[in-house]
Amino acid sequence: MEFFDSHAHYNDEKYDLDRESIINEIYNEKITRTVCVGYNLEQSKKALQLAKEFHFMYATCGISPNDIDDYVDNNIEIIEKLAKEKKIVAIGEIGLDYYWNKENKEKQKELFIKQIEIANKIGKPIVIHTRDAAVDTIEILKKYPVIKKGIFHCCPLNQELIKEGIKLGFYISFSGNITFKNAKSEPCISLVPLNRLLIETDCPYLSPEPYRGKRNDSRNVKLVAQKLAETKGIELKEIAKITYENANRIFEI
Repeated sequence: MEFFDSHAHYNDEKYDLDRESIINEIYNEKITRTVCVGYNLEQSKKALQLAKEFHFMYATCGISPNDIDDYVDNNIEIIEKLAKEKKIVAIGEIGLDYYWNKENKEKQKELFIKQIEIANKIGKPIVIHTRDAAVDTIEILKKYPVIKKGIFHCCPLNQELIKEGIKLGFYISFSGNITFKNAKSEPCISLVPLNRLLIETDCPYLSPEPYRGKRNDSRNVKLVAQKLAETKGIELKEIAKITYENANRIFEI
């Protein structure tokens, strides 16, 4: 049984002391594909470097709404150039975050749209970060359709967002927060058809129960998959197989 962690951050400084050993360990634990996700220019370059170093790892590049203060116009040109690299499988993570950033909503929207345009230009999907911004996120996706679609990463437990995302052809990726005791995630999980379902860790963040609060890594994607299997009423090995195939499909691996 093999697993595909569709969203991880091995470019994060929390792995600086043991990055290589952790990455090798997750592969030994049957996490045989993972995507290292960029969120600004520097970390997108680092994600690509890691993807080139480890055969089972892929990468994304993009500027997240939480890194918008570091954004300058020529960064978009560099992101576009990076995106053409063979091991870059998506533009992301990109999107809107009105939880952490309420004062620059228009700038967030502008940057989101620019990166959608890059994705369409080079023919790759997008990885969406959205927090407290469901209405504007869906509105932009309707106004600026993404040709290769994409993924709602660490998808908020918002039933309307999930319904609209599925209608638009996007995949829904769940992470460790669905295992939290107060999450009440089952109604949202139930909305997602099996052929649009993905699993992720968003490591080093969002460790699932019983490891909540500790540094996360891709081995814990199995606990996310287990929660989905229980909610869907199917075996873990089936969820592993389905989500693996779904990730290969959306990333065109």
